[in-house]
Amino acid sequence: MELIKQIKQAEAKAQEIIEQAKADAAKQAEEARAGRLQAVEKAEQERKKATEAAVAAAQSKASAEVEILKARAEKQRQQLSDKSNRKRPAAVAKVMEYLKK
Repeated sequence: MELIKQIKQAEAKAQEIIEQAKADAAKQAEEARAGRLQAVEKAEQERKKATEAAVAAAQSKASAEVEILKARAEKQRQQLSDKSNRKRPAAVAKVMEYLKK
């Protein structure tokens, strides 16, 4: 009788150990999954930050280039205007001379 009781206790203990091992394994798997998920989220945040920083840098560089191009265009426009203003009196004189003939 005592032996049967000990066997049943050993079986019950073994079953408890198995259940505890399953619970521990499930907990570890959940913790590992949560860790991976957290790592993925962190990587996604870092990627988003890097993308935003790259976009901001590109916008800044583009704005600077736009200002340079605007200044260059204004300078060229002014040079063209000055050049045409210098040539205008001679052109007007030629036209007037032609009309007098």
